[in-house]
Amino acid sequence: MNPDHDRQKKYHVAIIGGGYAGMAAAVTLSTAGVPVTVFETARTLGGRARGVWHKNTQLDNGQHILLGSYHHTLQLIEQVGGNIEQDFLRLPLQLKLHNRFELKAWRLPAPLHLLAGLLGATGVSFNHRLSAAKFMLSLKRSKFTLDYDVSVSELLHFHNQNINLARFLWEPICIAALNTPSHIASAKVLLHVLRDSLGGSRSDSDILLPRINFSALFPERAAEYIKHHGGKILTACKVDAIVPHGNEIELIIHSSTANHSSHPRIFSHVICAASPVNATRLLKSEPQIACIAEQIAAMQHQPIYTIYLQYPEKIHLPCPMLGLDSCIAQWLFDQGQISGQNGLIAAVISAQGKHQKLTHDQLAKEIVREIYEQLNIAEVPIWQKVIAEKRATFSCVTNLFRPIHTTPLANVLLAGDYTAGDYPATLEGAVISGIRCAEKITSEIGFS
Repeated sequence: MNPDHDRQKKYHVAIIGGGYAGMAAAVTLSTAGVPVTVFETARTLGGRARGVWHKNTQLDNGQHILLGSYHHTLQLIEQVGGNIEQDFLRLPLQLKLHNRFELKAWRLPAPLHLLAGLLGATGVSFNHRLSAAKFMLSLKRSKFTLDYDVSVSELLHFHNQNINLARFLWEPICIAALNTPSHIASAKVLLHVLRDSLGGSRSDSDILLPRINFSALFPERAAEYIKHHGGKILTACKVDAIVPHGNEIELIIHSSTANHSSHPRIFSHVICAASPVNATRLLKSEPQIACIAEQIAAMQHQPIYTIYLQYPEKIHLPCPMLGLDSCIAQWLFDQGQISGQNGLIAAVISAQGKHQKLTHDQLAKEIVREIYEQLNIAEVPIWQKVIAEKRATFSCVTNLFRPIHTTPLANVLLAGDYTAGDYPATLEGAVISGIRCAEKITSEIGFS
């Protein structure tokens, strides 16, 4: 008798959602020898960080970046066959707002790399640079914690960060990290990000720009890893309901995906790693967990717009990643320097703003005008593509209640970047949530 084989027959985990949270859970379970089946509604894996095609060009549904401090995400990418140095363009921390401000971390041990970078920054006075360095030292002494939550703007005011420091340094970091305007953004959550990136080792603050699309970067590799370990990946397969039956859970599959009828629908555990909208839909019909659906539905969301502009191949930016001040576009990414897609520029607009009132065509024209005015690029793009994720992330406001990963149903767990944790809505937050759910199951059933 093989006890591991007997346990494998007894336990089978369903994971609803093939984004970074769901695939992180599936890889972790598969590594431990727990059978899994992943259900993904879309035909493409990746969720809100996925590859898309336009004009025979590989894009992402949004221009995402990673930080060197995303240890869980980077470790999983390598585990499923990735190569971090090949898959990413790694840049030492640098924040460059065109003709306004520039900070670049020095190649020194932490925290000297950041302190030297702050003191050597251009665009603000020396006294203000010194103030920023003192602010970081104060945060480090307090271990990046607060007794109670306040907005990022309030925190900056308390630490005497003047208007230019806020405008050129802290607000861009806040928007990029939390996707939430600083006057409502949670300082507690921002400090968690600063703790692990700017407050960590020198490499933790590195910026990693992916050379390949986000589906290929992890979810597609993870799918092959999971299948190699005996798991199943079902794309274009929508789950309509979660129905508990004692110690087991039945999944009701949508009739349009009847081609998956031969696959199992009864599971020992379910990890709901769907988007907040789909998680709400799945949980609200089951009385024992309907309260969690209400909690998720109460969360507000923020958009991210990515405007892809295909210029002639000779066009390039001064650097791979360039910020703009007082423009609709916040950051520009030169895909020629990052991934070899010459002439392709991605403009990113995070969080709410006046751009939401424009049509996609109007918005693209405004970004083209700004690029001309800021960088004197007069060429007309060959094509343009605006991708608007209107519910890209939860609004990371002060004192926000976020549901934990366990539910009143012991064998139903919740994964996603919006669940309780230190991080805002980031890939690292999503991955950590998936790992946490998987480890909860493996510890319960005795797999290691």
